[in-house]
Amino acid sequence: MPRRLAIAGTVILLALVAWALLVESNSFSIVINGREVTGPLKGGIGVAGLVAALVAGFCVAIILLFVFAGMGVIVLGCLVFGSLILALTAFPFLLPLLIPLAVLWLFIAITRNASSSP
Repeated sequence: MPRRLAIAGTVILLALVAWALLVESNSFSIVINGREVTGPLKGGIGVAGLVAALVAGFCVAIILLFVFAGMGVIVLGCLVFGSLILALTAFPFLLPLLIPLAVLWLFIAITRNASSSP
């Protein structure tokens, strides 16, 4: 599936580039050093800028995906901590049961880390 998605994305990008090269549009102009670009390379320069903008957009989208995923982990951790505090205040009689379970959980985590280290 990812290979088909990559092929479809490439075809869409090539179609967009072909459209930008073949369709004459006067809605934008390319200005370099204060002079408008004319001639046969005008389309190539425009397409290069279009491709660079698309690549930059995808990079920003990937970075934002990781940032928001990290924020989601932080928010989820805060929700778990809040629900733990709520459970401790709502059911104080469970505290004698939770303390030995926390110690056992800590002991198992330490032994797993010690056994997995080379």
